[in-house]
Amino acid sequence: MVEETGIVSKVKDGMATVLVQRKSSCEGCTMAGSCEFTPEGMEIEALNPVHAREGQKVQVLMAPQEYLRGSLIVYGIPLVLFVAGAIIGKNIGEEYFRDIDSDLIAAITAFATLILSLLGIKLWSRKVESNTEYKPVIEKIIG
Repeated sequence: MVEETGIVSKVKDGMATVLVQRKSSCEGCTMAGSCEFTPEGMEIEALNPVHAREGQKVQVLMAPQEYLRGSLIVYGIPLVLFVAGAIIGKNIGEEYFRDIDSDLIAAITAFATLILSLLGIKLWSRKVESNTEYKPVIEKIIG
């Protein structure tokens, strides 16, 4: 588990926005998609089971394996489908479109599968975004 300390900036419907001081390790963090960088630090939306209020200092726990899984889905699936689309397009181009360059067909199918996979992942991410299983959790109020 990744532990961060921050200050609650907003509270709404069992969720809290926590302002965490930005660190140099933020540059390569796998969780960069779940937080918003501001000049003061980064804002993380977290579950608030301890009922922290605005202005309180809290400790937030984040499960890095969930974000790693999400990263593999977001980057791995489009890459695999892009390559598969290129291979399938090349074969289709050579077999059925002999008067058109098969590389052109390969490029078209590769980008088509890439776009479709990105749209599918966008829909998936909206569904997962509402799932509390993937959200950071405020563990305790400090001080």
